[in-house]
Amino acid sequence: MKSLYLFIDLFSLLGPLVLSFDKKVAFYKNWKALFPAIAIMMLVFIPWDVVKTAKEVWGFNEDYLLGITIINLPLEEWLFFICIPYACIFIYECLNAYVKTDLLAKVYKPLLTILAIVLIATGLVNYVKWYPATAFPYAGVLLLLMLYVVKSPYMSRFFLAYLVTLIPFLLVNGMLTGSWIAEPIVWYNSEEIFNIRIGTIPVEDTIYNLGMLGTVVVVYEYFKSVFTTKAQGH
Repeated sequence: MKSLYLFIDLFSLLGPLVLSFDKKVAFYKNWKALFPAIAIMMLVFIPWDVVKTAKEVWGFNEDYLLGITIINLPLEEWLFFICIPYACIFIYECLNAYVKTDLLAKVYKPLLTILAIVLIATGLVNYVKWYPATAFPYAGVLLLLMLYVVKSPYMSRFFLAYLVTLIPFLLVNGMLTGSWIAEPIVWYNSEEIFNIRIGTIPVEDTIYNLGMLGTVVVVYEYFKSVFTTKAQGH
């Protein structure tokens, strides 16, 4: 099925897109902050993806692709970086709207600080493995910057959303890496990962997602504050 990866992308986007017009969340009103944030994230993650694909850290099964490539990446992979962040930030905003209690307020700072240090150390120790050597330090440094430089007031909310989004993220990645079809849509070089898997999903993917979503959120929240300030100024 040549369009399978495309179908998974669109399946991931459909529900959040339709529900974006829910009156309480009104996610569509934040599109002007969201799409530039996604674009800026892609400026980091697309070159990263291009290099990793060229180094055969991971790759794509052409049997499930349309055959359209842009800078050596399939069109479906480009769409992944739009559809998945859209769906995850939608969940982030839903939690902000419907869960009024800040559930992680008392624990997020030490928890994320320890996590960041562990990620950086793990990536440095395993410098010979391309995937953890890049994804882990990136996520760790980003967390420290968000906590202590940007001093993001939404960090506890972001981390809660990240934990919640792991469920649909793992579902989608399970479809991409799983054995429910003859060959996985996305494959990984066992020499460049830990080979610790959640089902068929390399554990590195969860940290990659943390870095990707953290990048989107910090830019998204910045643009939201800018647009809010301008609106109030008028």
